[in-house]
Amino acid sequence: MAAVLSSRFLKGIANLRCTRLASASGYQHGMMRSYSTRVPSESDTHDDFKPTQKVPSGSTASLKDIVENDVKENPVMIYMKGVPEAPQCGFSSLAVRVLQQYNVPIGARNILEDQDLKNAVKSFSHWPTFPQIFIKGEFIGGSDIILNMHKEGQLEEKLKDVSGNQSSQ
Repeated sequence: MAAVLSSRFLKGIANLRCTRLASASGYQHGMMRSYSTRVPSESDTHDDFKPTQKVPSGSTASLKDIVENDVKENPVMIYMKGVPEAPQCGFSSLAVRVLQQYNVPIGARNILEDQDLKNAVKSFSHWPTFPQIFIKGEFIGGSDIILNMHKEGQLEEKLKDVSGNQSSQ
């Protein structure tokens, strides 16, 4: 009896999920519905609904300037998926955890928020993957490199004069 009820329950959930997926993707009763993603450019559109830019002026040159400034102004800068308080990738999480052991201030940008910024960082470092860590203006690499430097004692040496630094052990 329990097996029959369980089977019916699971079939009901599966059917419900399929129905929701079909309607969420725009299919309804076998017909495709279209949705517009255009933003009206009329003058009476409220400011809350007008398109905005996440980074000023949107040009590649200004994005390069932002990356250069980030790297120059932050002794430890990480471009990552998510933020140090809430990484959205295992590699980003690993890099943050290693860096936090040195009690150094970490500057960070979430590359998931802006594809153009992500591409600008890749161009700046000539490195295709994330996270990307810069220490005292020098590109170091990703989480694997930071972890190896930590294990070998090289990261402590690299971070020794960064303000807020204390022994990692």
